[in-house]
Amino acid sequence: MADRVADEPSSRTGSPDGEGRVSEDRLLLHQRLAIQELVDTEVSYLHMLQLYAYDIRNRLQQLPQGDLDVLFSNIDDIIQVNSRFLHDLQETASTEEEQVRLIGNVFLEFQEELERVYKVYCASCDQALLLVETYRKDPELQREIQGIIEAVVPQARASGLGFLLVTPLQRITKYPLLLQKILENTAPDASAYPVLQRATSALQDVNANINEYKMRKEVASKYTRVEQLTLRERLARINTHSFSKKTTRLSQLLKQEAGLVPRTEDKEFDDLEERFHWVSLCVTELKNNVAAYLDNLEAFLRFKPHEYNLDIPEGPVAQYCHLAKELQLTAFLEFKQRLEGLVWRPLCSLAKALAGPQNLIKKRLDKLLDFERVEEKLLEVGSVTYEEEAARHTYQALNSLLVAELPQFNQLTMQWLGQILRTFVALQQDLAKQVLQKAEGTLAQPLLPGAEHQVQALLSKYGPGKLFQVTSSISGTGTLDLTLPRGQIVALLQNKDTKGNSGRWLVDTGGHRGYVPAGKLELYHVAPSEEELKGQAGPQEGSRHLTPEPTPVPVASVLSMTQVVAVYPFVARSSHEVSLLPGQPVTVLEAQDKKGNPEWSLVDVNGQRGYVPSSFLARAPSPALWGWRLPS
Repeated sequence: MADRVADEPSSRTGSPDGEGRVSEDRLLLHQRLAIQELVDTEVSYLHMLQLYAYDIRNRLQQLPQGDLDVLFSNIDDIIQVNSRFLHDLQETASTEEEQVRLIGNVFLEFQEELERVYKVYCASCDQALLLVETYRKDPELQREIQGIIEAVVPQARASGLGFLLVTPLQRITKYPLLLQKILENTAPDASAYPVLQRATSALQDVNANINEYKMRKEVASKYTRVEQLTLRERLARINTHSFSKKTTRLSQLLKQEAGLVPRTEDKEFDDLEERFHWVSLCVTELKNNVAAYLDNLEAFLRFKPHEYNLDIPEGPVAQYCHLAKELQLTAFLEFKQRLEGLVWRPLCSLAKALAGPQNLIKKRLDKLLDFERVEEKLLEVGSVTYEEEAARHTYQALNSLLVAELPQFNQLTMQWLGQILRTFVALQQDLAKQVLQKAEGTLAQPLLPGAEHQVQALLSKYGPGKLFQVTSSISGTGTLDLTLPRGQIVALLQNKDTKGNSGRWLVDTGGHRGYVPAGKLELYHVAPSEEELKGQAGPQEGSRHLTPEPTPVPVASVLSMTQVVAVYPFVARSSHEVSLLPGQPVTVLEAQDKKGNPEWSLVDVNGQRGYVPSSFLARAPSPALWGWRLPS
């Protein structure tokens, strides 16, 4: 095509108009070729990135994950940005007259995104190339890697992995050259010319910013390394040069403290540094608290009371030991493992991540003293040495890096810290829920005082499968609704009301019948006796006992038992009554008053006789009543 266009003007070179037309045609042709080169090379470049990121990375799984993270860096982000960039470039071909201007606009639109992803990749590229050099020291590994690359990308040849690593660097530096080529073949008076100029300048700025960022990262990596040196090693590093630098810095600092020279003020950095130290303090305090928490938890798990023979009759003790053993082996152990994995280790990693910025801030102060001294000399003499100029640039690079990245670091640290705290709270909630569920399965709710006789009556009338216990107080609102306290035992008559609503159950309390919410009832279990639990004997008559916490047994129900205990405090109101304290031994003289009312019992308490409410008394603990204990 180019030959044909070149031949056609040859017949018209005689006229000025013909010469101008030939020049315009040639310019337009070269412009089209430059645009085509931009789009075609972008297609090939993106294809190469995809081979590198997907095919080659998938075949290099024998390398450690840390190595793969360094080698491939943020290549996925680059692919994502360049895919959209290529799509928009190809879309410009639909309007040929405006294509050049649209291409300039595409570059301007993607300027920030290109800089964002490429500066991260370019800053880590040197580290990746060093990693490639270490692979070359292992011939077998090198041959394996080279075989994979040649199978996927034959044009890489002996360059191998290094060829692929530098491809993104080469591409980002080529964009200004490609734009400049299009610009050179665009008429200065064309409407697209200023747009192309801005785009070319913008991509040059992108490359300059990437280089600056890379330099800052190199300075930062030099000073973020935290070395654990002994005193002897530190002393060995002292030489005339280092001693001179430290003396000069100390002199500069003393002059500032004495007010002889001004101190450089940087409020922006001072605010960022103060917030960083505050965040660091939060992380350190939380780490110390979690460490103490784990120590206490470890001590708690070492204490296993359920493994000791407490020489106490079976009953609440047996229930507690069973629950404690189950919690020790499951809930508490699982909680400790999750706490270490989801809270402690991330917190340690976060604390470790603070060391780099802390060291950079410390080095910045040293470099600031060097910078101030060089600035003074520059004002006095007008020139500085190469080494002093390098020290000046080092401070500027460190300060710029900290000012740019400390806000992001502080924000990410706070987010990380917040997530750790939320995880800690969630683990505590899960533990509490798990313990309650297991406890509810082992220990049911206590009966109300004096309710055993009523429960036995319901049990004999309806059977154990019909008995339910009220889990929370119920206030009846309708004429057929019952008002019941928490712990009340009822028998189920029908599991729905007359309208078919299964949320309201018809129950019998032993004296009244009515409706209650089904959600506030739970099945009331009847437990076997101690002998049945141990498998030493079969069921015997009268050996049934109720699972929930023990409740007082009306004294009148067992006339032969005279030795009981008080389960509730009672204050005598007249000379005919006697006061009681919870747990106080009581001797029952008569299980009724003079009128035969069983609600009052005549008792002897430490030599004093008088009447007390019968429901305030309970049997003394005995092996036969293993499932009962005094309510607290």
